[in-house]
Order: sequence, then C-alpha cells, then structure tokens
Amino acid sequence: MKEIGWQPAATPDKAIELLQEMFERNCGALKSAFEAYVRDGTFPDDRASWCYPALRIEYLPEGPVPPISAAFGKMASPGIYQSAITRPALYADYLKAQLELITKRYEVALSVGPSGEEIPYPYVLGGQVEIDSEKIPPAELATVFPTPDLAELDDDIADGKHSTAKSLSGKHRGLKPLSLFTALRTDYSLQRLKHYTGTEAADFQDFILFTNYHRYMDAFVEIALGKVAEGKEYESFVAPGGIMATDNKPETIAALQGGEWRRFQMPAYHLKTKDRKGISLINIGVGPSNAKTITDHLAVLRPQCWIMVGHCGGLRHSQRLGDYVLAHAYLRRDQVLDSVLPADIPVPPIAEIQTTLTEAASRVTGDSGADLKRRLRTGTVVTHADRNWELRFEDEGRVLDLARAVGIDMESATVAANGYRFRVPYGTLLCVSDKPLHGEIKLPGAANRFYEKSIGEHIRIGIEALEMFRRDGSAALHSRKLRSFDEPPFR
Repeated sequence: MKEIGWQPAATPDKAIELLQEMFERNCGALKSAFEAYVRDGTFPDDRASWCYPALRIEYLPEGPVPPISAAFGKMASPGIYQSAITRPALYADYLKAQLELITKRYEVALSVGPSGEEIPYPYVLGGQVEIDSEKIPPAELATVFPTPDLAELDDDIADGKHSTAKSLSGKHRGLKPLSLFTALRTDYSLQRLKHYTGTEAADFQDFILFTNYHRYMDAFVEIALGKVAEGKEYESFVAPGGIMATDNKPETIAALQGGEWRRFQMPAYHLKTKDRKGISLINIGVGPSNAKTITDHLAVLRPQCWIMVGHCGGLRHSQRLGDYVLAHAYLRRDQVLDSVLPADIPVPPIAEIQTTLTEAASRVTGDSGADLKRRLRTGTVVTHADRNWELRFEDEGRVLDLARAVGIDMESATVAANGYRFRVPYGTLLCVSDKPLHGEIKLPGAANRFYEKSIGEHIRIGIEALEMFRRDGSAALHSRKLRSFDEPPFR
C-alpha cells in the first residue's frame, strides 16, 4: 500500500527537487501559521504540514550485499534507509554526490515524503518575526508550535549506539538511518554556527582551518583578499557579521582586521569559491571546550577536512621558537570527550594529510631534506585541559616523557578526536611559540618579531595544503579507517 504523501524519484536530481519543494512548502505553512497566531491569536489547525521532508532509499537485493571497498556511498545491509532532511538547497551538492554513488553501485528505489518529525519554529523564523515576549510568553508559544526537543538531540548514530544492521526503534521502527545526523541535530548546529562565528552556514567552505590566536586572522585576511583580487580561483571573502569583500585595498584590509569579529566568540572568515571548495578559518580561542563546541557543530556541514594551525609549547631541547610540530599521535588530556570517546581509543593520523602538510611546508618555506627536518618535528602532541599544568610538573613531566611528546597545547587533540568521531579527516601543524621545559619564553620585543616572521608563513602553509587537496581531488582524504563496522550510507 502506497503511503500518503510519498513520491518516487527516478534520479538523484529529482529526489533533491522534491525535498526542496516539500521543505519550502512546509516551512512556509509553519511561518504563516505562526504569524497569524502572533497577529490576532488565530489557532493553527493543521500541524501535519509542519514536518521535515524525508529521503528514503529502499535496498532489497535478491542476493547478498556485495563487498564494496569504499569509505562511504555503500549499503551495510539490505533494508529501508530513511532520514529527515533539512535545508535541501544548502546540502544539494552533498546529497547529489552521495545519491549518485549509491545509485551507480546498487539497484535501489528513491522516494521523498513526510518524515513526521516537526520543524521547530525558531529554525524557520530566523529572527524575521518580532514578538513581544510580555504579550506572548515563549512558554505559551511552545504549547502551540513545535520547539527543539532536547530528548531527540543526540549523536547516537555517530557514537555507535545504533547499528544500521538493526531497525530504529519507536516512531522510526523498521527504518535505518542514511546519515550520521538527524534533521533536528543538523538544524540545531546550523543555528549555533551562526551564533558563535558570526557567519551564515552557507558561507562555510569545504576545507577548514582552525587557529587559537587572533593574529592568524589578520594574516589570513591579508592573504585571502590578495587571492580574491587575483580573480582566479576565489570569488569573494566573507567576514564575521556577514561583511563581504572583493578587493585587497589597504582600507578594506584594515576594516576587516579591526571589525565585527570582536562581537563573536569564535569568529570565522571564508575565502569562497563558486562550488564551496574554498577555505574557512575559525579562531576557536583557547581550550578544549571551545574546540569541541565548534567541531560538534561544523561536523553537520560534512567538510572535506579540518586542520589545526596554531601555537604550542615545544617540549624538546633541540626545538627553536618558530619551528613546526606535525602531530602524528595525540595524548588526550583534554577530558571533554572522554564520555563519548574514551581516552584509550587511538586517534590515528590521516596519511594523506600528513604528507600534504609536509609538502606544503616545504613549498612555502623553501626547505627540504635535512633543512626541513630541522624545522619540522613529527611526534606526539599533548592536549591538556589545564593551562597551568606546569604547576604540577612533577606529575605531568613523567607523562610527557612516556608519551615522547614534542608539543603541548589545549585544542589539537580535541579537534582530531572529534574529527575521528564524526568521520571528518583531520590534521595538526603547530608552531612552537615557547619552550616551557627549557625556560625559553618570549619577551615583548622578541614576541613581536616572532609573530611577524612565523604567523604569515604558518598560515600560508595551511592554505597551500588545502589548495593541494582541492587541486588533487579530495576523495583520497576520506580514509576507510574513519568508518565503523556498520555505517550509514552517506559520508
């Protein structure tokens, strides 16, 4: 028996078209009902049209599932796979790429219909409707219109608490998830991204750089605007507050370096291409909590990769200020992910990122061979939750020694661990800014010279590495080592 409201889709393009039509129609119905209620108290009478659209893939082969060796775009088992979808226009390229892989590899049937999961009204309004909270308290609105259900906001699929070989329970009985994130979880994170970074979700690019120091932002602005002015690969540059720039005039650079970013906790800048294959830089500040927060939310955008470029303490006598540390292992003492990814679970390096960062460092610095090895040390990076770990050095020093650590910071292992957890390829290239074990700290004059010399070069290495990924094709980034035994089909 055909379900009411479900339509078959002969192609991936048709499925995306149907998703977009239903999403826009349902958001419009919810918004109209909300405006009527605020205007004159008209009580809505049709909640059925307020739900997310759902994408369904039926895979019912006559024989066994073929053992396809791929990181994603493959079916773990026969069955009916379904996920509610939000913002289909934002995810159109991603959805098309995933669906084309699956339809080329398997005999499947695509269809689109109502998910039954209501869209929370705050995610539809986007601040466009003004409400007098004294006249209509939020608690009253929550009794009339759908609000985010915290009981449904989780990462159970990503964290392995659900198996695609089994059916989902409750209202989704008999269905298996298509992706790591639900529509509600995705919408929640898209809203949080705007709040923390000061930019829209649509501005984020596929390649992400993180830093823990605001001077990197200044260097990125200058370099990025120069690339936009060339008029080749990049079309525009977007700064916090939604400010767009298309030239590199001195007044433009000065305005962006001293502008809206100060209003936001983790400001983001976006060097944009037409196909979203550009580069986003986010200053996540200091500490593992910030690192977890931003990667929790960025993961729903399914970026190609994210790389940490920031400062660290050098732990070896042979290191010099301004040298680089390429993490090939992490000692996680950040604590913020221990409940979902225990610290004894290894977070492996991604070989493609390691080799590309090394090559990018060689290209930018002009060093190679022994000269590059003197400046770029590969080893274990320790990420600590306590910035004042030196005050307990008698205890901490032994751990650092056992780990054969070469660098210490407060963000890198958290960024890598959440990349591992959410199947986003990750890497870390840090710059030594002090040597706490050897009494080498930056005095004011030396600090300024250090920053002037090191930061521009460092950010250029990060940019060069990401551009190499884009030029060479990013498919190799998505290593099978990031996939669990039983994964949803979508990347």
